[in-house]
Amino acid sequence: MEISKTVASQFHAALSMMEQTVNTCPEELWNVPGQSSPFWRVAYHALFYVDLYMQPSEDEMSLWENARDGYQFLGPTPWPPHEQPKADRPYSPEEIVAYIDYLRSFVSSTLPTVDLSAPSGFHWLPFNKMELQIYSIRHLQQHVGDLSTILLTQADREIDWVGMG
Repeated sequence: MEISKTVASQFHAALSMMEQTVNTCPEELWNVPGQSSPFWRVAYHALFYVDLYMQPSEDEMSLWENARDGYQFLGPTPWPPHEQPKADRPYSPEEIVAYIDYLRSFVSSTLPTVDLSAPSGFHWLPFNKMELQIYSIRHLQQHVGDLSTILLTQADREIDWVGMG
């Protein structure tokens, strides 16, 4: 069994489910005025961390070219002065789908080269790269679940389960 292929398959499945939530989201739920974590921002947040944790380390990051500083935080920054970053230019559904496409390619090209026994590369995550990948898939899928619940309860729309990518 090739572990990297299995992990990549699960990333692709979760990314496909995220794409379904984006494509299914009605315009009126995409960016609700006054909402602290609108639909688009939760989707971006989840994708940003897939991108980040696929990087070699926090010191060797080369993120998506359309990343906007601070948009990944759903609350205040984890460092002082713990301010809420401004996110006043919502990503469009098309931009989020473009990020998903970018991440599909990035996961496919990067994961086979990762030493899964190496340290995570992120000082706040004290485990190896294998556990980092599982952690990252779980995080992505948590937010897919959050968004699919919004779709179901507020728009009566469901997404399909994707078992493997």
